Order: sequence, then C-alpha cells, then structure tokens
Amino acid sequence: MKALLVLEDGSVFKGRSFTGAGETLGEVVFNTSMTGYQEILTDPSYKGQIVTMTYPLIGNYGINDEDVESCRIQVEGFIVKEYCPFPSNWRSKRTLADYLKESGVLGIEGIDTRALTRHIRLQGAMNGIISTEDLNPKSLLEKVRAFPGLVGRDLATSVSCQCPFLWQGGKRIKTQQISPSVWQEKDKPYKVVAIDCGIKFNILRELEKRNCEIMVMPAKATAEDILSVKPDGVFLSNGPGDPAAVKHAIAQIKALIGKKPIFGICLGHQIIGLAMGGSTYKLKFGHRGANHPVKNLATGRVEITSQNHGFCVDIDSLAGTGMEVTHINLNDNTLEGMRHKSLPLFSVQYHPEASPGPHDSKYLFDEFIKMMA
Repeated sequence: MKALLVLEDGSVFKGRSFTGAGETLGEVVFNTSMTGYQEILTDPSYKGQIVTMTYPLIGNYGINDEDVESCRIQVEGFIVKEYCPFPSNWRSKRTLADYLKESGVLGIEGIDTRALTRHIRLQGAMNGIISTEDLNPKSLLEKVRAFPGLVGRDLATSVSCQCPFLWQGGKRIKTQQISPSVWQEKDKPYKVVAIDCGIKFNILRELEKRNCEIMVMPAKATAEDILSVKPDGVFLSNGPGDPAAVKHAIAQIKALIGKKPIFGICLGHQIIGLAMGGSTYKLKFGHRGANHPVKNLATGRVEITSQNHGFCVDIDSLAGTGMEVTHINLNDNTLEGMRHKSLPLFSVQYHPEASPGPHDSKYLFDEFIKMMA
C-alpha cells in the first residue's frame, strides 16, 4: 500500500505501509539504535513523535510480552528502511506489524532513511505527516503546517498515570490511600515516590532491584501529597514534550528541593533545572540512540549512554543556582548531568536504566540509594 511522508518544509518521501491504511501527524525524529525497537515504541518520551530507525532492517526478532516500557505503544508513527515480516527469536510472540496494527499505529517501509536522517540533521527536526489515504503532497503539507508541534505543549500530563499506584514484583498495585500506611513491604529499607511524567518501567525495575518500595504518583501530584507519605527519596521521571510547559511539576519540585533527596532523569532533569531557576531550549535534532558518549567530569570516565530527548538545559543559565555540571555530551558539549553543591539533588539527561543498551551508567541508581541512606 503506497504511503507518503511529507515534512513541514515541503520535502516528500515515498514509501509503503506494512500495517494497512492510515494517517498520522507528529514531529519526525531519528533513533540510531541497532536494537530495542520494542522499548522505543513503548517509551512515553516518544509521545507526539514519528520515529525513524537509522538501522536498515527492523522487525527481525519480533515482539515479546516482556520488553515493554509502558502499557502501550506511544509513538505516533514508525518509519523503517526495510521491514522483516518473518522474525526469528525464541521469545517472539508476534510480528512487529501485528503489534503496530493492534494499537492502530501506522508503520511504513521503503523510505530512504539515510536521506531522511541527513535532511533532519541538516535542517533540524520538523513536523511531518504520513498517509496512505491522502497521496496529494499539497494537501498533506497544509495538514502538517497546521499541526502545533511540541514546543509549548505539556505532553507529560497526557501520558502520566491518573491515580497513584505501588510497583511490586514488576507489577502495578492499585492504591487509593495517600498516607504513610500505604507502604506494604516493611522489609524494604527505602521508600521512594516516583513522579510519573511518562516513566519507563525499567526505571521502576532498577529501583526495585535496589530494595526500594516504590509509590508512583501522577505528574500533577502536589508537594504536600508527596511529603504526606514520608518517603526517603523522590524520583522525577522522563517524559515527552516541552519541559517549560510542565509548570505544575516545576512548581512542586521547587517546593520539595532540600526537603528530600531528589534524583531526576531526562525530562525530570530538565524540570529540576527549571525549578532551580535555569532555562531550557530545543535542540536542532535531539539525541536519540544507544551509543552517545558522555563524560563524567568527576572521574574522567567516558560512558556510552542511551538517550532520547529533544530539549536541553542551558548550562549558562545555571550560574548562581548552586548547581554544578557533572556530565557533558562529547558530541556537542551539551549538559548531560548536574548536582547541587550542598543539597541532596542530582539529575542526568540520559537514561541509565536503558535496556537494551549500555549499562555504563547504572551506578547512578546506587548514588541515589546512598543519598537516601
């Protein structure tokens, strides 16, 4: 089935759908990972985005029931050079095409993904539309230019849980109770409230491995709600969209700073930067992949990291805030980590929980534990 991808600058790419008919809008971005497409598809940080995989063959190991980062597919559309319809893996339960179809997510192949990626690198990430129903480039261009994009949009609230829950044994346990008596596993020494701005399951798995009992609260939880359960620490999650638009979370984190140890990842890192008085800006084409080098300034060690972000904290804006830079991206020297000079507060822009992906940065979860001890 023929499909067109039209970008907001008028560029047109021809392909074909491997999931049937459909039409979808989003910001078109690229990911340089060779594996992990199931985790990418289910990462809430990709809400509002159409993802292009730079690796040429996708779908060869199918889909299983375990390697998910949320309860559903989050991307708006999926672009690959060549789709593999016959997966070979002992864990595979179904094909990538079937998985996308179940969620009504459009997947297309046959696009020259090298040309598309190069275009985005040169011109910057931009809004786009994929359609099998309307093959008129002019009509599609009008639609994509009417799309609001990601800047100024609070997408974190849309992917956040609506009610608090406990995470136990890799499962969500419902709770309506917001009080210190909510904690059920008394043998676990660390009680953590995780603020869900689009949290990945593997973050919760990594915290649970380290003897944490975890209560996940919605992005709109108040500082009063969080403190009322008397946690040992607060975790601020990843998520999609413009961090400056998540005003409620920024205000609540500002109220929590200095009262409890706080660790933030990705969007959580950006929200902490804003809460401390810094500013954020949109990167030209973002960092998305499992192979980004980051330097730890304290040790001099270079970590290979997994990343997924389109916005960044401005290093210069942190002057006078009490925050110091701990990690730098070696590709473009952007900020990748920071901590407060005296308060129990630190964050990183990349994903130490990434799976599949490098394990170089998992020590950060241990640092959070030490901070709570």
